[in-house]
Amino acid sequence: MVIKVYIASSSGSVLVKKRQQAVVGFLEANRISFQEVDITNVEERRLWMYQHIPPDRHPDKGNPLPPQIFNDDRYCGDYEDFFQSKENDTVFTFLGLSSQPSVKDSES
Repeated sequence: MVIKVYIASSSGSVLVKKRQQAVVGFLEANRISFQEVDITNVEERRLWMYQHIPPDRHPDKGNPLPPQIFNDDRYCGDYEDFFQSKENDTVFTFLGLSSQPSVKDSES
């Protein structure tokens, strides 16, 4: 299982940048292995992200904005979903992970 965070490295939106940094920073601080997938310059990545977000999760206007979070090909959610799971202390469930990595596991 690979957590993938779809980001836009050259977004002009301060809000998008802050949200991306919040997700990535949390994952790094909690030693959760993840992969950043930049949708800025590779059309196939952007289209894959759009196509794998459930239709009922698309905004009424425009396209879904990064960050979007997946566990392999399974859609976990967007920043709002991530934030709610963080507030409810359910991030590992949200990400589809069984438990928090232990310090021992990350040192191996």
